[in-house]
Amino acid sequence: MSDNLIQIDNLSKSYGRSKVALSNVNLTLSSGKIIGLLGPNGSGKTTLIKVLNGLLKDYIGKLSIDGNPVGAYTKSIISYLPDESYFADWMKVNDAIGIFKDLYTDFDQVEALKILQRLNISPELKIKKMSKGMKERFQLALVMSRKAKIYILDEPIGGVDPAAREVILDIILNHYSEDSLVLISTHLISDIEKIFEEVIFLKNGAVEFHRNAEELREETGKSMDELFREVFRC
Repeated sequence: MSDNLIQIDNLSKSYGRSKVALSNVNLTLSSGKIIGLLGPNGSGKTTLIKVLNGLLKDYIGKLSIDGNPVGAYTKSIISYLPDESYFADWMKVNDAIGIFKDLYTDFDQVEALKILQRLNISPELKIKKMSKGMKERFQLALVMSRKAKIYILDEPIGGVDPAAREVILDIILNHYSEDSLVLISTHLISDIEKIFEEVIFLKNGAVEFHRNAEELREETGKSMDELFREVFRC
């Protein structure tokens, strides 16, 4: 396995003739990093995430993940948290755990139950009884209970109250291995930027920059949130 888990070369993606979602994206993302994927609505974050997860295929350019083209292997090493709920309301927590156990050989059921206990989520609870924030915490518990090489988290704290965000960050930090890559897309930069080791700013489908977060703070004297507001000022 290469330290460079994700290699993207000249990647472009359009919807129809007029909507350019990604434009000539070049990125090298290494193992052992927590990386923030930042940009306003329409910047291409969701499209890039879908391409990495094999959900969009008609793009131009090259993409390799752990040295392999997107396919069955890459899907097996990526643990993906989408920004919407994907379990049926009739299910209980235990039903969803069973699905993860059947689908993913790297899923640790014991670890999942420990996290859920910490979050006060009963295995017998029906998903339809959960609030939006509870559903997000529940899905994160499952995603972070896999021993994956890559975690892609789309808005992991978007629906939770400020008091729960520290718990979410703690779960992320304590449940990925040091040689994994964690890619986090978020709008709530000030709440989560302290865990970023690198940041990618996407603007109009192109990479504005990809930098070490601490070096960027030292050079600019600004937080990532302040820098974001400056770069994307309307």
